[in-house]
Amino acid sequence: MADRIKETAKHELENLKIATTEGVKSGAYVYPFRGILFFATHKALWKPFAKRLASTLTLGVGVTSFMFFFTYLPQLAICFFTSGPLAAVTTALLVLSESSTLTMVLSKALLIEDSLIDTFDGTLVARGQQTLVARERQVDSNKAGDAISRLGKLAGKPFAKFTPQAIIRYFMYLPLNLIPVVGTFIFMVLQGKKYGPHAHGRYFQLKGMSRAQQEKWIEQRQGAYTGFGVPAVLLETIPIAGIFFAFTNTCGAALWAADLEAGQNTSTELKDQVNKATAAK
Repeated sequence: MADRIKETAKHELENLKIATTEGVKSGAYVYPFRGILFFATHKALWKPFAKRLASTLTLGVGVTSFMFFFTYLPQLAICFFTSGPLAAVTTALLVLSESSTLTMVLSKALLIEDSLIDTFDGTLVARGQQTLVARERQVDSNKAGDAISRLGKLAGKPFAKFTPQAIIRYFMYLPLNLIPVVGTFIFMVLQGKKYGPHAHGRYFQLKGMSRAQQEKWIEQRQGAYTGFGVPAVLLETIPIAGIFFAFTNTCGAALWAADLEAGQNTSTELKDQVNKATAAK
């Protein structure tokens, strides 16, 4: 059993190494930061964010208060053995990170799903991809209006309904943070690996890709999606500001999708792969 565990751990580390290398080469890691700049300079995209800001902040305060009241002391006892005198600070930062993650998971499932879709679609429209967006919702042809005001009724929603899987997975990986440096790195890569493909859920729907086509596409570009997901996860785990970065990450994912459509991505064959996948339907 011990040998099997070691072999599994070695295999996972090799996969993480490969994914990390491919992620760096793909250049996808720049899109979360491009999303921040694009979001900040396009005021029309602020509308969905402003609409849900108060309710999400209220949820965040409630989750953070709950986490400190019920989980701070138990985790402090554990961190005392790994961090020594710095345990109090380390535990506080850990609880804040956990609270931010839980807030993001709950808010995306319960509060801001429609707003994130509007942000994604609005970004595509702002980048001249209204034809792509029009496949799944009404888009006003009047180019005088801003990107958000031109969005009409949705034909469908791409995101899965709330399940506890994301939270369970997060806490399963959480003990990795007790391993200095290396453990935290592995933890963030694993979180990013899951986040990246999810960020393009709307793009897959707009392209009309089936579940099998999505899985094949993601498998072929797992490194790029991990490269996008790691900085995106890091941004969203920043306490309080995480809600803002959830919208900028969505904007960044849409910018990546727009570049795929325009054939401008750093990995030029990506567009051809998407078109082949959708043509095979």
